[in-house]
Amino acid sequence: MGVYLDQIPEEIRDHIEQITATSGLPNTDESVERIAEGWLEKKRIFEEKLDELNMEEVDELPRDDARGALLLTYSGSILSIGPVVEERRRVEYASIGLRQDVPDTATHEHSELADDVVVDDPVAFNVGPIQKSSPIFKIAVHREELEPAEEEQKLTEATQAITEEFVEVNKTVVMKKD
Repeated sequence: MGVYLDQIPEEIRDHIEQITATSGLPNTDESVERIAEGWLEKKRIFEEKLDELNMEEVDELPRDDARGALLLTYSGSILSIGPVVEERRRVEYASIGLRQDVPDTATHEHSELADDVVVDDPVAFNVGPIQKSSPIFKIAVHREELEPAEEEQKLTEATQAITEEFVEVNKTVVMKKD
């Protein structure tokens, strides 16, 4: 194990090693450590953004809950699930930008959750930008009730800001040249 990998929750360590294998980096302990370091930085960024946006972590978002949510997956991807508007949700997916087996970004304006969103389980969609995500590490919802249009806008802005910071982490931490 390494300095950074040891700091990652145990249930996510295998996932980090799987990401390394599909990242295009050499499949070495050093590469695993770089991805683990990047994952920890992304977790910090995500948690900071939740504070800025007055969001709180929850263990689940029931499928029939009209609120939107911001999700961080085990792999370090972001999912923004918009509030229900006319029985559909706008969903944005932004991958970690390292995996070669998933799209970098994908959006679907009229998504439909297949089931409840629960920490430690993948999110599945009947209709969406992806069929299924990696297991969910964190789910965050706004503390105050917002109009759907305002909530959707805040989630979109947060997703864009987080994604930009995650791309920078990939450049400066994960893909850095020694």
